[in-house]
Amino acid sequence: MADAPTERTRVRRAKDKARHDREIVNEIFDEALICHVGFVDDGSPFVIPTIHARVGDVLYFHGSPASRMLRLMKNGAEITITATLLDGIVAARSVFHHSMHYRSAMIFGTARIVDAREERMIALEAISNAALPGRWDEARLPSRNEDKGTLVVAVAIEEYSAKVSNKDVGDEDDDYDLPIWAGVIPLSIVAGSPVPDHRLLDGVELPDSVKQFVAAFGGVVGSP
Repeated sequence: MADAPTERTRVRRAKDKARHDREIVNEIFDEALICHVGFVDDGSPFVIPTIHARVGDVLYFHGSPASRMLRLMKNGAEITITATLLDGIVAARSVFHHSMHYRSAMIFGTARIVDAREERMIALEAISNAALPGRWDEARLPSRNEDKGTLVVAVAIEEYSAKVSNKDVGDEDDDYDLPIWAGVIPLSIVAGSPVPDHRLLDGVELPDSVKQFVAAFGGVVGSP
C-alpha cells in the first residue's frame, strides 16, 4: 500500500515513475551496495558515497569521527540519503528519447549518533553483512580502539519516495518507420573470480560468504 507523499518527497516530473510504497524503498536500499548522503555544511552542499544497511525502520551508516560528514551528524543534521540501481540502457530511434531503466529511492531525515553499544553492534553487523552477507561471523570483530574510532549514524525511514523506470522505447510516432535499431540493453553487476591477498596464509580456504556472493552475482570461483 502506498503512503501519501510529503512536500519534500512529492515527485514533480515523470510522475508516472513515482513510487511511495515503503516495500519498494526497502528493496532498493537493501539491494544497493552503496548510497549517497547529502547534507549542507557551512552553507555549502556536499554529497558523500558510503555503505549502509537497513534494520527494520532504520538506515545505518558509519565512518571516522574526523570526517566532515560524521562531525556534522553529531549535531543532528538534516540529511538526504539516496540509492540508485541501474538496470538497463534504453536506445531509442531519436537521441532525445534515449533513457535508462533504473530504480532509485530517497530518504529525508535527521541524523542520530548511535551511542548504545547493543544498537551499535547490531548496526555494524548489518553494515558488514550488507556488503558481504555472513562476513561478520567469519572475520575478527572490532577491537576496543577500532570501536572508539567509528561513529555509527542512524536515520529513521519515515519520509521517503522512489522512482522506477522500466518502460520500453518511447519514440515519436513518425520515428517508428526509421531504419534505426531501438531496444533495451539489460545491465547487471557480475562478480569476478576472487583474488586472494598476497599475504594469505597457506591452506586458508575461500569462506562461504565469498562463495555465496560470487555465485549470487553470476561469477565463478576459480582456484585460489
